[in-house]
Parts: sequence; structure tokens; C-alpha cells
Amino acid sequence: MVLALPRGGVPVAAEVARTLAGPLDVFVARKVGAPGREEYGIGAIAEGDVIVADQHALATLGISADEFAALAAAQRVELHRRVDLYRGGRDLIDVRDRDVVLVDDGLATGVTAEAALLGLRLRGPRRLLLAVPTGAADTAVRLRRIADEVVCVVEAADFTAVGAWYDDFRQTSDEAVARLLRAAGP
Repeated sequence: MVLALPRGGVPVAAEVARTLAGPLDVFVARKVGAPGREEYGIGAIAEGDVIVADQHALATLGISADEFAALAAAQRVELHRRVDLYRGGRDLIDVRDRDVVLVDDGLATGVTAEAALLGLRLRGPRRLLLAVPTGAADTAVRLRRIADEVVCVVEAADFTAVGAWYDDFRQTSDEAVARLLRAAGP
């Protein structure tokens, strides 16, 4: 089965699910961004009450554990909103003893993918693969310790941002996510 990290991972995952002729769903995780630099992931949360904190980033930026907890709590509200919106009240498809492909649009710090992988690992999949079109080489190496396999088409040592690898990197809307999930069918 194919699970997408919304929102940006859904268009990529829809193509993967179509190619594999497998079911498509979302697994929701949220980046916890640095204050004033929200795109810089200092941690993440995921379904199943998973919290990942980049201790090096927190120390470098002088963010205390309490400050990080408050930032993570603010993201939890959005995580629950997205779960409700994208799944319409239904539970995640049971992944126990199944092969799962988790898809995102790319890996920069990788904290969101890490939180999602850890959250999925708790659900007992037989095999857990992370698939992304592009990412930072060091991030892909780190996530290979969590996933059974990481497929990253283009790994760059000098990676700056996921958007730099796309001609059009406009934010995917909630409506586009819902449309792609409906088109994939149950």
C-alpha cells in the first residue's frame, strides 16, 4: 500500500500508487519549524503521538525543551485537522504485516519523514519503504536506519531545499489532496 505525507507528497504518491496498482491513503505528520524560520524543521510530530526533536538544531538555536514542546503542541492541532479532513473520520487502513511505501515530495532535514516512519513502524508493517524524488544525501543515509529501504532518485550532497528541484513547487491545497485521494478510490 502507498501512504503519502500530505500535502506535497500526495501528488507524487498518487503516481506511485497508480503505477503499483495499490491503495493510496495519507499518513499525517507535521514539521515543527524554527521560530521565524518555519520551513527549517527542528522536529516533527506524527499520528500515534510520535514526536521527533532534532537535538542539535535545538541546541544550536537555543530552543529549550519547553519551547519545543509548545511549538509541537501548536502543530498537533493542524495534524488532527488534516487527519479529519483527509480521512473523513475513518481510521487509517491497517498496515500490520503489509508492505508500505511512504512517499513525500523530497527530503531536506527529513524530520517529518522520520516522525512518519517511526509512527508507521509502531503499526507493524512487514516492510517499510520511503520513496522520494529528491533529497539531501545525509538525510537519506540517516533515514535508512529507520526504513527498510529508502529510494531517493536524486541525492545531493549540497542540497538546499526541496523546491529547488521542481519547476513548479506551489503548495498543494487541501482541495487537491482530497481530489487525488477520491480519484485513487477506496
